[in-house]
Amino acid sequence: MAPWRLRKKEPTMDASTQALDLNELGIALPQASTSDNDLVSDFIAGNEAAFTQLVTKYKDALTNYLNLIVGDYDIAADLAQETFLRVYRNITRYSNVYQFSTWIYRIATNLAIDEMRYRKRRGQVFYNNVWASGPSRDEGAPEFEISDARRGPGEEVLRKESSRILGDAIRSLPEKYRTAFILKEVEELQYEEVARILGCSAGTIKSRLHRARELLQRKLEHYV
Repeated sequence: MAPWRLRKKEPTMDASTQALDLNELGIALPQASTSDNDLVSDFIAGNEAAFTQLVTKYKDALTNYLNLIVGDYDIAADLAQETFLRVYRNITRYSNVYQFSTWIYRIATNLAIDEMRYRKRRGQVFYNNVWASGPSRDEGAPEFEISDARRGPGEEVLRKESSRILGDAIRSLPEKYRTAFILKEVEELQYEEVARILGCSAGTIKSRLHRARELLQRKLEHYV
């Protein structure tokens, strides 16, 4: 087994990912830096450990990002694995004109979109939400925390319920709005980088974000 192969695990959240609202969601993209390009160069030169470092740096954020899109942690972990395999096989195609994070997130996004379209054709459901009929939300899926100023014995229950509702609302957005929203508001990327990942203009991203926020406000108006 390759030393960088992902191992599936139950999603966890540390203290830095627990105080979330619609404008501050806690799955932060690792800060890209020139060291990414150095690691890529080292890997191309034959240093396998450099690739392991890239995987370690991006695997958690990438898996959580994919989970927000597809709504299934096991599928997200598989897609993350496939993303790293494609990076491994096609590393010489990477151009350092753009950040490494832009390239890897574009690969992951395309895989997630392909997966969703495949399942849609087969009539399979990607996520369960509070507005749809059907089975309850997957027990293994992570919850997305929302800050709540209320105090008392029921605070934890209220916070978790709010987190579930917010996560379901995001996953219920149409594909093009969901991916734009997650990349900009969750991963906190700049408009230009989101545009490069999704292959459209920054103006289109702004338009999609505006529409995504409108849809979320409608879905959440009974809960806020």
